[in-house]
Amino acid sequence: MRILISNDDSINAPGIKVLEKIAHTMSDDVWVVAPEVEHSGAGHSLTLGRPLRVRQISEKRFAVDGTPTDCMQVALKRLLKDKMPDLMLSGVNNGANLGEDVTYSGTIAAAMEATILGVPSIALSQLVKTGQHAKWSTAEHWAPGIIAQLLKAGWPKDVLINLNFPNVIADSVKGIKVVKHGMRHEKGDITQWCDPRGEPFYWLASSIRGEKTDEPDTDLACITESYITLTPLHLDLTHYDTLDHLKKAMADDT
Repeated sequence: MRILISNDDSINAPGIKVLEKIAHTMSDDVWVVAPEVEHSGAGHSLTLGRPLRVRQISEKRFAVDGTPTDCMQVALKRLLKDKMPDLMLSGVNNGANLGEDVTYSGTIAAAMEATILGVPSIALSQLVKTGQHAKWSTAEHWAPGIIAQLLKAGWPKDVLINLNFPNVIADSVKGIKVVKHGMRHEKGDITQWCDPRGEPFYWLASSIRGEKTDEPDTDLACITESYITLTPLHLDLTHYDTLDHLKKAMADDT
């Protein structure tokens, strides 16, 4: 099995080294194509206004001076076009991707782009609490078995898998919950400061967003209870009930 790896934390991030270890438990044919520098929060963005540079680090490791989405374009349309990967893994992200994070995350975006380009994909993220180090051993311990189960079960071509690990050691994980993603009560803040010239500037405080939700059986709720959360994400963003409603409403007005 050929496995492609990427992330949004950069080619040198600790999480991608963990993911390489995870991938090598399943295959010897592991390729890494990741951003040269961190692109957290880049979402599903493309670099269109300049050329992309690719730096080959070793036989199967490449750094791209672009976004996670750019990395998948380069990997799947150029570097691996003669033999496409059987699986794409993104992460392991330094911080969870829960709830509305999925719309901002470069980790999710890499898996999303690979899915669009025809490769089954899984995004992996490790919850990290403020002031603490990521418990990488939790993902390293649990991920191989979960990925094996997922590959055996299979999932549709227009779906990617979002996998999040709780902020506990491997032995303290209570199990795996297959759940939908939730929505936070706390949306974070934007901080205003002044530079030495007295001009204001702003900093998005996304790192202090809370995980509070009243909705049970969601990724936000279950990960706080020390469960690994698994959420299938659908590329089709159409809301079909509203589609039918608006079709009828617009027909009534014509």
